[in-house]
Amino acid sequence: MNEMRNDLKEDALAGLRVDRERLWAALMELARIGATAKGGVKRLALTDLDRQGRDLVVGWGRDAGMSVTVDQIGNVFMRRDGTDNTLPPVMTGSHIDTQPTGGKFDGNYGVLAGLEVVRTLNDHGIRTRAPIEVAFWTNEEGSRFVPVMMGSGVFCGAFTLEHAYAARDTEGKTVGEELERIGYKGDQVPGEHPIGAYFETHIEQGPVLEDADKVIGVVPAVMGLSWYDCTVSGMEAHAGPTPMHLRKDAMQVAARIIPEVVAIANRYPPYGRGTVGMMQVFPNSRNVIPGQVKFSIDLRNVTGELLNTMHEEMTAFVEKTARETGLAIELERVSYYPPCPFHPDVVGAVRNATAKLGYPAMDVVSGAGHDAIYAARLAPSGMIFVPCKDGISHNEIEDAKSEHLEAGCNVLLHAMLERAGTV
Repeated sequence: MNEMRNDLKEDALAGLRVDRERLWAALMELARIGATAKGGVKRLALTDLDRQGRDLVVGWGRDAGMSVTVDQIGNVFMRRDGTDNTLPPVMTGSHIDTQPTGGKFDGNYGVLAGLEVVRTLNDHGIRTRAPIEVAFWTNEEGSRFVPVMMGSGVFCGAFTLEHAYAARDTEGKTVGEELERIGYKGDQVPGEHPIGAYFETHIEQGPVLEDADKVIGVVPAVMGLSWYDCTVSGMEAHAGPTPMHLRKDAMQVAARIIPEVVAIANRYPPYGRGTVGMMQVFPNSRNVIPGQVKFSIDLRNVTGELLNTMHEEMTAFVEKTARETGLAIELERVSYYPPCPFHPDVVGAVRNATAKLGYPAMDVVSGAGHDAIYAARLAPSGMIFVPCKDGISHNEIEDAKSEHLEAGCNVLLHAMLERAGTV
């Protein structure tokens, strides 16, 4: 008889699905706070609009019967109790702050997908053994305050609360002051909130899933990155009277280095990335030979070994170019984030849920940073990707199909149930 009950229970759970229309309606309602004329969202961290968004989501959580905890950096945790509340919660979440020209789905989808999981469990009267929590982290985007992923970074100890509080925006306002002003400077010490496992559902923010016609991206890892400032110093001179062989042209030397950035990335596929995205030319005059060129270099790959190899090749090429040209070249590494492999048990739960639900899927390594990177320092973590139109994000025209958002949320639901257990 018990075996029959268990079979019936498994059948009922296997057919469990979220409410697509309710999820979409929540996303569109949140998107009205800070809505832009082009259809996007501008809701910067710790502004009045952020407070309104926070209040709306917290209100929805309370309406769903969840208790709410806010820590000292403003991270919000909404909790649905389990039958054994001594167990650490199975958590999901993301962020609700946006870029200045942001979209409706980046971050917001991960938070509201978690809320939809809770609403679905409530609809069907399903009790989990471990508690379920939905989190949203402070200042993930880093648009108003630096560093990025501030709330999750403080939570895991990547930097101190005092450092975060002291960060200022362009008007001189600090994080500490603004948290106080909007009423989200909580009491709990960051990091003291337990996590048993962490899932983050997100639009891909790239074109891979759409190009491959897949619905779900199983994310085994996030790429590491090395950022550099490269400065080539030559000598300004008149573009007419100075013969080519007597020039110390910083631009031409920079132009030798830039293709190598791309070449290095291409030598280490499929996840090698190399980008020069910023350049400053001095004196930036059409009839003056450039005396100095400063440009950024962004190298990425999925393992620390590969990223270190790319770093060594970049350094060696710069040194060789300086010797051959006689110009001074400074290469300074200004930022480094190691690759983040996600926990096999959490990645496995995502794979299991995707297979159970029958969605077309593939592995997708994330090239962007997410709060899951910092959560992974404290608990088994993983991510679920869904496609976004044309791979576009951090843009007001960012878009996603409701059926893809529903699919990702269904995967989240079943993956969380696997980890939390049911009674």
